[in-house]
Amino acid sequence: MPTQTPIHSLTLDEIEARLAAAGQPKYRAAQVASWLYEKRAKAFAAMTDLPAALRTQLADDFLFDEIEQVRVLGSADTTRKYLFRLADAALIETVLIPASPALYGEASDRRTLCISTQVGCAYGCKFCASGLDGFSRNLGAHEIVSQFLRVEELSGEKINNIVFMGMGEPLANFDNVMRAIAIINAPWGLGLGARHITISTSGLAPQIRELADQPLQVRLAISLHGATDEVRQQIMPVNRKYPLADLLDACAYYTARKKQRLTFEYILIKDVNDRPEDAAALVRVARKVHAKINCIPYNTVEGLPWHRPSEARQDAFMSVLDHAGIPATLRREKGHDIAAACGQLRRQTLAPAGQ
Repeated sequence: MPTQTPIHSLTLDEIEARLAAAGQPKYRAAQVASWLYEKRAKAFAAMTDLPAALRTQLADDFLFDEIEQVRVLGSADTTRKYLFRLADAALIETVLIPASPALYGEASDRRTLCISTQVGCAYGCKFCASGLDGFSRNLGAHEIVSQFLRVEELSGEKINNIVFMGMGEPLANFDNVMRAIAIINAPWGLGLGARHITISTSGLAPQIRELADQPLQVRLAISLHGATDEVRQQIMPVNRKYPLADLLDACAYYTARKKQRLTFEYILIKDVNDRPEDAAALVRVARKVHAKINCIPYNTVEGLPWHRPSEARQDAFMSVLDHAGIPATLRREKGHDIAAACGQLRRQTLAPAGQ
């Protein structure tokens, strides 16, 4: 374990406590936070309104654990996918998504950042590249926050929304994700409103209930992808531990506590979950918890046997939802031309070393 604490993993109260223990006045913590999140300092030496001795002490005690850009791919629709290297040489992906009407339920999302929470994934969804090479570790809160900071720096653009839909299962890294959200949301931190933060889960029912008990009004998206146990178990192993009935009970608990509508993410996969009867099952499930639907045509992953349905088949699926009065959008997803599905760029980069 490193002796230095990553500074971007600490809340303002924790910085205050650490500085107070060193005999520093309380207001010094606010100065440090301002340098970190308002002025975006990259070294304690840059914090020029702090005494030189304090800057030296901070550099001894805390770490600027900056993530390194390895590759960036931009597409015709200006979606950009960043591959980052962490301090231990692990690779993660972060995707910047441009403005898109009705994406995740808002009138316009402007600039949305899709953030990773783990290196790899242990949940093994059959259509996803993130878990093909297994699970390595959770990301620390500082590595989650750093994705936001680094992409704003590299893109020169302000991020208005974040979705925890990148590599990994966010609710399996619950404590670090909640800590990162606290920093991202705080007025002394990045100041992003809770309703502009969406957490996605493959269906970890106990953690959904735990999230419901948190005070922040973050949004929740369920990676459903199948509206029956038969279909869901074919492509999502998590359904064996938390079958659909358990998941829907947890969703009902969440909506009762949060008084907000859930989103069901539903990737349309040819001949797997794209039939009219699949759409009818999705209508029944959505009605139980008053969910809205975000349908996404499958983004092809090399080495996996799945394919996207034709646009005619996609439209037929959507017409079932529309006729039933279910709020639903079809996202002809951005970034298809840059392999923007989670984990693809990382696998392409790792492949030469693994061959």
